[in-house]
Amino acid sequence: MELNEALFQFCLRRGDDTHVLSHRLGEWCGHGPVLEEDMALTNRALDLLGQARNYLQYAGQVEGKGRSEDDLAYLRNERGYVNCKLVEQPNGDYAHTIAKCFLFDAWHLPFLKAQLDSKDEQLAAIAGKAVKEATYHLRHSSEWMVRFGDGTEESHQRAQQALHDLWTFTGELFETDEVYTTLQQAGIVPDLGPIKEAFDRTVNEVLAEATLKRPEDEFMASGGRKGQHTEHLGHMLGEMQFLQRAHPGAQW
Repeated sequence: MELNEALFQFCLRRGDDTHVLSHRLGEWCGHGPVLEEDMALTNRALDLLGQARNYLQYAGQVEGKGRSEDDLAYLRNERGYVNCKLVEQPNGDYAHTIAKCFLFDAWHLPFLKAQLDSKDEQLAAIAGKAVKEATYHLRHSSEWMVRFGDGTEESHQRAQQALHDLWTFTGELFETDEVYTTLQQAGIVPDLGPIKEAFDRTVNEVLAEATLKRPEDEFMASGGRKGQHTEHLGHMLGEMQFLQRAHPGAQW
């Protein structure tokens, strides 16, 4: 695979991860359990949206076909999205949303820290800004996992069920393919081994404090990086892309 094509695909993946999760968290706006959390999730969604813009804008530049960040965000169909399946899962209750964020954050922060050393200056710069935001995100979701797990009987049960439902999507975060190995050999993306170790360490420490049980590593869902998604993404895109589809080229 040519390096340029691999870089384009990687930027799409990272842009889609952050964009889809941003939209999911934005769905909580006005529906948070308390005002402070309503604002916290909205701010997190905006952080992720900013990261998505950076990745998709760079993807458009790398592709060289004149597509803007908006074109890539709103004018691709479901099979054209290459986000991991974890981020597209419905919000569910608040424990489910927090568990999804926690699992993503436990991977995202060490990945960004490693990306700081990328030989691609643009990717390193994106990580330089995003790592500060991801540090807060992980702290926020970790504290809530402990609060839920070590709280009431019901909050513990809901958090444990959320982990059980979402764990199958974590394996995809550490998959490699031709896109990834091409970039890794060029020093553009990091080795996933140390990132998996950091993920395991964070998950084990937080779940132990939360008195929650780590699910077994059994079947792991995959395919998101190839455009193979759960039924949830199509429904979400129908809402997310409506304005651009209904009024092509609309500008504020």
